Amino acid sequence: MSKELLGALDVLETEKGIDKQVVIDALEAALVSAYKRNYDQAQNVEVEFDQRKGDIHVYAVKKVVDQVYDSRLEVGLDEALTINKGYELGDDIKFEVTPKNFGRIAAQTAKQVILQRVREAERNIIYNQYSQYENEIVTGEVERQDSRFVYVSLGKVEAVMGRQDQMPNETYRIHDRVKVYVTRVENATKGPQVFVSRTHADLLKRLFEQEVPEIYDGTVEIMAIAREAGDRAKVAVRSNNPDIDPVGTSVGPRGQRVQTIVNELGGENMDIVEWTDDEAKFIANALNPAEVLDVIFDPNNERACEVIVPDYQLSLAIGKRGQNARLAAKLTGYKIDIKSESEASAIMEANQAADEATTGATVSEDDATEPAETVADDTTSEETPVNDATTDVASDESAE
Repeated sequence: MSKELLGALDVLETEKGIDKQVVIDALEAALVSAYKRNYDQAQNVEVEFDQRKGDIHVYAVKKVVDQVYDSRLEVGLDEALTINKGYELGDDIKFEVTPKNFGRIAAQTAKQVILQRVREAERNIIYNQYSQYENEIVTGEVERQDSRFVYVSLGKVEAVMGRQDQMPNETYRIHDRVKVYVTRVENATKGPQVFVSRTHADLLKRLFEQEVPEIYDGTVEIMAIAREAGDRAKVAVRSNNPDIDPVGTSVGPRGQRVQTIVNELGGENMDIVEWTDDEAKFIANALNPAEVLDVIFDPNNERACEVIVPDYQLSLAIGKRGQNARLAAKLTGYKIDIKSESEASAIMEANQAADEATTGATVSEDDATEPAETVADDTTSEETPVNDATTDVASDESAE
């Protein structure tokens, strides 16, 4: 067994990258357990593996004491001195107790340990290999499918793609080559588990990085993505170079760059819009292709606004089943209320009329109070001369 075992350890170290000493340590620990289990021995057993010859030896470790109570664990001082004059009380002495038939047990144990270490090493190698691809795009081949997952072969590992990660406009067939986004890698007890997606927003980001060199090197930056996988997506980009148009660069000559991505995603429509620090302008850009006349922010909610569009652009701004407005809201992070120009004008006029009515009512109340006092004053001032005139006439008659 010794030659075969040494050869196996060398192969593991060379081909699998498993450190020989790690396997030897694990083998010694396993042989201790096997010896105790098969020979019902106490807990003072050690196993040593001779790396030069490949031999295995089992030792019982006993403590030197004055009086022996358990011969399996202790040895008397007198006996210890016969072995070596240098032993003292409290020293440990190893006695070889290797059974004659222990070679068979050792061989079985060694095989189990080596296989276990090989499996663990392969798991770690696969985990380390694919964990570096987390949040990146890899190309795989569809192997099979069930009610929960599509299984994609990535070479040494089989990745899983859940229902929520599958494109609704795609049908996956065996041997199809697909680009997938690695969302996470788990080192599970049954081996490394890789989860991939075709619907993740960052899949779109990585595809743009592959197709647009300016995005890959950071000259043009993707600031936000809103996506309804398989149907439509909006991508907000900005340029870190004032001489480069971020939208035109992302679209490419005659739309070639973005068209490659659209084809990869089964015809998913793309809206590339310019990102800007001016939030009103960014919201207007996000509603592309609709024209925006005005953006009014809600004073009571800092993440809400009202957008005014021409009457003939209202349906375009909202989009089919509200998709354009929904994606724009997701892209900007604002709650967007879209109104047509005539509707906004009607609301404004109604509010104006209500304000005027309120103001007019206030003025009427003021007028009803003040003129009454003035009339009363005028009446008093007019009656006084009449009385004076009457008095004068009466005086004249008396004089006659």
